[in-house]
Amino acid sequence: MGTERRPGGRGRAVRMSALLGCGAFVLAGCGSMPVTGDVKAVGASQPGDSQVQVYAVAPREGAPPSEIVDGFLESMTSDDPAFATTRKYLSAAARSTWQPSGGITVLAQAPNRSGPLLHDEADRATRDRETTYTLTGEKVAAVDSQSSYRPLAPTGYSQTLHLELEEADGKQEWRIDVVPDGLVLGQSDFKRLYRSVNKYYFATGRTNGRLTLVADPVYVRNRTDPVTRMDTAAQTVRTLLAGPTNWLRPVVDSRFPTGTTLGKDVIALAPDDQNVLKVRLNGKADKAGRSACRMMAAQVLFTLQDLTSARVERVELEGGKGQLCALDSGDAREFSADHGSDGDDSQYFINEKGQVERIPGATDGTGTPEPVTGPLGAGAVPMGAVGVARDEQRAAAVSADGQHLYVSSLETEGELAEPLVSSEGKKAADRLSSPSWDGRGDLWVADRDSAGSRLLRLAGGAGEPQEVRVPGLDGARIEELRMSADGVRIALLLTKDGHTTLKIGRVERRGSSVAPEISVEDLRQSAPQLADVTAISWSGRSRLVVVGKEEGGVQQVRYVQADGSTSASGALPGVNQVQSVAAADDELLPLMAETVDDGIVKLSPGDNWQTVLKQGTSLVYPG
Repeated sequence: MGTERRPGGRGRAVRMSALLGCGAFVLAGCGSMPVTGDVKAVGASQPGDSQVQVYAVAPREGAPPSEIVDGFLESMTSDDPAFATTRKYLSAAARSTWQPSGGITVLAQAPNRSGPLLHDEADRATRDRETTYTLTGEKVAAVDSQSSYRPLAPTGYSQTLHLELEEADGKQEWRIDVVPDGLVLGQSDFKRLYRSVNKYYFATGRTNGRLTLVADPVYVRNRTDPVTRMDTAAQTVRTLLAGPTNWLRPVVDSRFPTGTTLGKDVIALAPDDQNVLKVRLNGKADKAGRSACRMMAAQVLFTLQDLTSARVERVELEGGKGQLCALDSGDAREFSADHGSDGDDSQYFINEKGQVERIPGATDGTGTPEPVTGPLGAGAVPMGAVGVARDEQRAAAVSADGQHLYVSSLETEGELAEPLVSSEGKKAADRLSSPSWDGRGDLWVADRDSAGSRLLRLAGGAGEPQEVRVPGLDGARIEELRMSADGVRIALLLTKDGHTTLKIGRVERRGSSVAPEISVEDLRQSAPQLADVTAISWSGRSRLVVVGKEEGGVQQVRYVQADGSTSASGALPGVNQVQSVAAADDELLPLMAETVDDGIVKLSPGDNWQTVLKQGTSLVYPG
C-alpha cells in the first residue's frame, strides 16, 4: 500500500508508521537503496487507503539524472499543493508551462524508466550537459481533461523525458526540460488518489412525459485537489457546472446557464447539521428562472447524494443576489430515471413449461412464485426469454425456439396476440435475443439472423419494428442487449472472431415523432480486460453486473461502471457456471443469477449466494 515503487529505478516512497489524527502520512523522499528483484502487480488499495497522504520532497543537491526522474514520478503520486514541489524537478521553462491537469495516463504498474546507453558514441559529446530517459509500461486507461475515464485494451506505453543541466542557487543541477502535460500513474496509485463519481444531466426529450436525469461518471481527486485546492464535493460540483463529458453531450442537457461556476473562494461543500447543503454560485446563475433553478438543484442533489458522509436532504442554491431556490430530496425523485411501478420490483422467470412466473416484490427473492396474469402465464406458446416493462404492466417474451416476439398485458386475461417480430434465422442461436425495455416504454430486441442481423426498436412496445443503425459494429454481431433506465445508453454483447465483448453505445434520437431517426453511436469498450463476456445487467443508474473471463482465466462476476472502470469493491463472491444475471434499478434488491447446477440463486448485500429456485430460466427484473 502507499506509492508504488519504480521498477528499474530507486524506491522513493518512505512509509511512516505513526498515525496522526485519522490518517497515516507518507513522505515521498529520496531513497538511496536500490530496489531489485521481480516486479509484481499491485492490487487495488484497501478500504481506508484514501486516508493515506503522500507528501513530495524536493530534489537533493547534486542529484543525478536518474534520481531526478524518479523523484518527479514519485511526486506526481503525492498530495503536493499546486504540485509546487513536483515542479522543482523541472527546468525554469518547463516549470511554468507544465499542466498537471492535462489528463492522466493510467498504467498497469508504475512506469519503468531506462536511461541512455553509456556506450552510445553518438551521445558521448553531449551527455555531460543533457540526457534523455524513457518511461515505459502497459497503458490500461486514460482520463481526459474533462475527468472522463476510458479503459483501454493493454497497450505499450513509451514516453521520453529530456534533462539538461541548469543553474540553481549558483550550482549546476539536473532538471527535466521536456515533459508531457498531465500525470502518469500506476493503477494502484490512481485508485488511491482518485474516485469515481456520477454527475447528472437531463436526457434530451421526455421519458413518459417526464424529464429524467442521466448519470455521467467522472473521476475526481480524493480529499483535496492539489491544483484547485477543492474538496471532493466541490470538485464534483465544479465538473457538473463545466457541462457533460463529450461522449454523453449529444443526448443530455444541463439547466445551468452558460458560464455558471462556483462562487469565488468556494472550495468546500458540506451539509449542515440539518442535512441542508448550501451552494453559492456566481452571478451567471441569476439568469435561471424558477423552474430551471429547481432542475439545477436536482442536478446538484443527485450528484452529491452519495458523496458526503451525511445524506443531503435539501439543496439551496445561491447566486450573486442571494438565494435562488431550494429543493428537498423527496421532491427531486420526480426526475429519477428509474421510476417504475409504485411498489418494489418483482422478479420474473420462465418455468420448465415455458410459462412466465413472478416472484412478488418486497420479498427479497424468497416469495412463492406465481404465474403472471394474462396469456404469458397460461403458456399457450412456450417461451424462452422474457423482458418486463418497468411499470410491470406489460411483458415481451420470445418463443422457446427464438423465432417470435410477443407482447402481452400482465394485468388482464386474454388471447396471445400475433407476434410483433419474427426471425428467419435457421437455428435458435441465430434468431431473436432476449428483449429489453427502456425507461421511455420502448422495447428493444436483436435479430441475430446470420443472413442479416438487425437491432430493432418498437416504440411504446407496439406497432411496426424500426431498425436502428449501429455504426461501428465492424462486422460484429449483437448477441444480447440491455437498455438503461434513462433510455440514452445501451449495453451490447458483441461477437466477433470467436470472442464476445461488452460495449456501451449512446442512443441518439433525431427526426420527428412521426418519422424518428434513431441510431446507436460511439460504441466504446467497457470491459477490455475480459476476453469473453457471457452475461450483463444494469444495476442502478450507472453500473453493470458483468459475467466473463480473462484470457485463459476462470469465470468471474463483477460490477463495472458505465465508463468501463472497476474498483476493489467490484468483485463479487464466486458462483459456478453462471448463464445469466439480473440486477434491479434499486441497488438494495438482491442480485439474481441463473446457474447450471444450482438453478436460480440470489446475492443480497453483505451475504453469500443462496439458492432460490432449482428450476427456471431467463430470470429478470423489470427492464
